[in-house]
Amino acid sequence: MSDLLRKPLGDTGRVHHITVEGAQGPLSAGWSYVGFDLYRLRPGEVAQDDTGDREVILVLVEGKADISGAGRDFGELGDRMDVFDRTPPHCVYLPNGTGWSARATTECALAVCSAPGHGGHDAQIIGPAGISLEERGKGGNTRYINNIAMEGRDVADSLLVTEVFTPAGNWSSYPPHRHDEDDYPNMTYLEETYYHRLNPAQGYGHQRVWTEDGSLDETMSVSNHDVVLVPRGHHPCGAPYGYDMYYLNVMAGPLRKWRFKNHPDHDWIYQRDMG
Repeated sequence: MSDLLRKPLGDTGRVHHITVEGAQGPLSAGWSYVGFDLYRLRPGEVAQDDTGDREVILVLVEGKADISGAGRDFGELGDRMDVFDRTPPHCVYLPNGTGWSARATTECALAVCSAPGHGGHDAQIIGPAGISLEERGKGGNTRYINNIAMEGRDVADSLLVTEVFTPAGNWSSYPPHRHDEDDYPNMTYLEETYYHRLNPAQGYGHQRVWTEDGSLDETMSVSNHDVVLVPRGHHPCGAPYGYDMYYLNVMAGPLRKWRFKNHPDHDWIYQRDMG
């Protein structure tokens, strides 16, 4: 199995724990910016942690939980009981040097997105207010986006976080594109994780991660709750007929901007659709 494909560690508790280089040995992504945890909690179960030198965005993917952090009680958050409802999620931003706690009040899936923090933003609720579903692409390239914390929202120091809903039979993160060079404004270097969900849950999808020089070329079949790491290269996803695909993207790098380049063989698709 590819090292870029991370299967859940179990069915409950912290089922994903993806860390930066040197932090957790075999759980490390081998990179410097993005961290990602996923908790699946039953009512009454608690997840908690300290942010250390990292900022965190908590995303209630599904379900409800009492959230506190940075000395604040945010109360019970969450109203999306099925991620495929496509409604905007409840989210909380927490700066570096703080702690947080989440106590599930229903069954819930809680994503913990992290990246280097610089103390530039205060703890706050950042969703669902300010997040609205938008359509992107055309035809079989159509998908729907909840921009949780992209650069248009000044809510984080490093993190870029978004949700994508891809209808059955469609492609997403397409045409193939990359953001693996620190060459702003032409491109930004951004590490990225994809947390995948499928509907119905027994479904599967496909994701390819590859570089133009062929030094990396991995095609993976993803199942419900899998995570794919994108350290570099192009990274489109396909949802087979009969199965809708969701993914939560976490990106971070030296600059909090998303600038990419399409694969030169496939950029004509983008140019045609933009014409």
